[in-house]
Amino acid sequence: MTALGFLYPGHSAEDDYPRIEQLLGSDIRVDVVHTDIGEDAHRVDALRRMGAAERLTAGVEELRLAGVESVVWACTSGSFVYGWEGAHEQVRGLARAAGMPASSTSFAFVNAVREIGARTVAVGATYPEDVAELFAGFLRAAGVEVTGVRSSGIVTAAEVGTWGEAEVLALARAADHPDAQAVLLPDTALHTAAHVPALEKELGKPVLTANQVTVWEGLRLTDRRVNAPALGSLFLREPIVQV
Repeated sequence: MTALGFLYPGHSAEDDYPRIEQLLGSDIRVDVVHTDIGEDAHRVDALRRMGAAERLTAGVEELRLAGVESVVWACTSGSFVYGWEGAHEQVRGLARAAGMPASSTSFAFVNAVREIGARTVAVGATYPEDVAELFAGFLRAAGVEVTGVRSSGIVTAAEVGTWGEAEVLALARAADHPDAQAVLLPDTALHTAAHVPALEKELGKPVLTANQVTVWEGLRLTDRRVNAPALGSLFLREPIVQV
């Protein structure tokens, strides 16, 4: 049994995690601890407060007692708003507090893009435009070419959590670009675990979503590879993008 730990801010799409655990169909356990979201706002100052060290470390002890082998800060915007270096410092602090390998959803996206072999990506973000552009900047800092960013301008995670398959598909379609080898949907408040195969079939290319890449990152930190086609191209053992 491999136990993965996740620090999830508030309550929006946390039910993606038990769904992903089920879809993995293996000896994987997913443990989620909720952190204090503070002000629910996709605004840089609020997001930086949400990702503050004291809020993350508050949930670490519960995960440690649960016997997890890795911990991931399950939040994209609450990590990339610190910038490339600041996000590194955030996860270094989390690893020190947890005493185990740690990461965040922002780095999960970078590592997942590399895993599938994509060099160019399109971004479909629920966030306001300024926040969405910060995510694109984070990807560029990692050497990923961003073909374009589609912003939905949603201010709260609570609203994002109400979206269903139709809205998610519409966002992915609007974000897609002919030159993009993959489409990224970066918000852990967005329910996507049940929709990845439909998204990839619709677009004809890999689609990386926040909760999907977050769990994959937890597995990566423990050196586990799981073949789970129901979770999309990222969970196939062989990359499908030719570069």
